[in-house]
Amino acid sequence: MLVDPLILLAFVPAALALNITPGPDMLFCMAQGLRGGPRSGWAASAGISAGGMVHALLAGLGLSALLAAMPGAFDAIRWAGVCYLLYIAVKTLRTPFGGADAPAISPRRAMRDGFIVNLTNPKFILFILAFVPQFVDPARPVLPQFLLFGVVIGLGGFIVNGMVGQFAGHLKRHLGQGSGTERAMRWLTATLFGGLALRLAI
Repeated sequence: MLVDPLILLAFVPAALALNITPGPDMLFCMAQGLRGGPRSGWAASAGISAGGMVHALLAGLGLSALLAAMPGAFDAIRWAGVCYLLYIAVKTLRTPFGGADAPAISPRRAMRDGFIVNLTNPKFILFILAFVPQFVDPARPVLPQFLLFGVVIGLGGFIVNGMVGQFAGHLKRHLGQGSGTERAMRWLTATLFGGLALRLAI
């Protein structure tokens, strides 16, 4: 087997703890569900999981460790993430969530944006580098182990974030465009995205 069953059994709850911890990915899926409905929420979650698999692949190949060791390259990824989170914050603030005339984001775009959000999240790179190697057996092929652990994290994240997007998508139906609740949710979501960008920047 690629991974010792006992090691895999220990990894699953640890990965699930990561999945249920609120962060940019979960918040992004919520925002996409509010803007485009449940399908967009699930699509955003799929894009995030796909981005996570890229990180697992790069870590397994050793490229993520190389990036983390190169402050210039790592900082470039970090600032790209900051800029993208700020862009999402502004977009969220300016785009109504509810109402019949509110512009909706397509599942395809939600998936693409989710992929970019995860791909430009340097904290996920550090997590993969600091967390996953503890479960990797160097006596076995390393890359397949990273990919398997990446699948576990990605699958759990897809379900958790997708359910958040699903809930937000149903909530969208009860938000009238321009209502006080809708405006408050836009401001709150945009503020959270801005706060995450600031935290990533410092």
